[in-house]
Amino acid sequence: MTIYFLLGAISAFSFTASIFFLRFWRDSRDFFFFSFAFFFLVEAGIRIALLFLPRPNEGATWIYSVRLLALLIILFAILRKNYGRG
Repeated sequence: MTIYFLLGAISAFSFTASIFFLRFWRDSRDFFFFSFAFFFLVEAGIRIALLFLPRPNEGATWIYSVRLLALLIILFAILRKNYGRG
């Protein structure tokens, strides 16, 4: 039962972080903040999805694939901020 509490807490904290980054994005319209908001929203969604599985497994391929996609968006935002429109 502890795993369900921890998954719920992590998803709530991830969702809260997503809301903060969305607020920063709204003020600045910087894609960098939006990419972080998207990542934390994806993390919250993954944790919520794990709550409904009979045996939660952090090492599943689909979890790593979704996280990789979200992290690639952050990498793209970093590259765009450093080397983009100048």
